[in-house]
Amino acid sequence: MNTPIPAAAERAEPVTLPVTAWAALQQEARWLTASDAEREVLQRIAMQRDRLHASRQARAQAKALSAHVQAVPADAPLAERLMVFAKLHPLATAAVASVALMIGPRKLLRYGAVALPLISKFKR
Repeated sequence: MNTPIPAAAERAEPVTLPVTAWAALQQEARWLTASDAEREVLQRIAMQRDRLHASRQARAQAKALSAHVQAVPADAPLAERLMVFAKLHPLATAAVASVALMIGPRKLLRYGAVALPLISKFKR
């Protein structure tokens, strides 16, 4: 059976869902029948749900941004390049750190004083 679709159904606007827990609470029937004390409790619960939802979204966004690091941009600062290298190559970073601990701080400063001017010449 082919039944024609009414013209009103074609023009029906989509139902918009509430964005926040607070907006959803105001649309519920229990909000309309609640006493003042119950409304305060329901409002605090809704606000807490909104805060938890926002923090969950922020955490997910931060995780997504940090997960996309696969390569170091060529024009990035040295500190950023070192951090990305340490994340991508933890064993190499641990090896360099252990060698630095074995050498000692005095020899590292002495070698660094010699090596840094040479490195800066190559960078130009």
